[in-house]
Amino acid sequence: MADALLKLHVTPRGSRNEIIGRRGDSLCVKITAPPVEGAANEAIVKFIAGALGVRRSQVEIVSGEKSREKTLRIVGLAQEEVNTRLG
Repeated sequence: MADALLKLHVTPRGSRNEIIGRRGDSLCVKITAPPVEGAANEAIVKFIAGALGVRRSQVEIVSGEKSREKTLRIVGLAQEEVNTRLG
């Protein structure tokens, strides 16, 4: 099974962890964690893994670790399945 890529636009220090919509081909996500010492990145991985119903080890940041624009790889899920689960 092919891995999926997921583009995100992340807003740290939100009031709660939530998906707020789409901007172009990116999913817009608010995360409560601040962008300090990788806290927001860890929160993103945990949140997206929970939203998709996969293990955290199946979600990895492949680009944008120090940016609000991130690309995640979802191991073991097809692109269509990721799109279906996230709506």
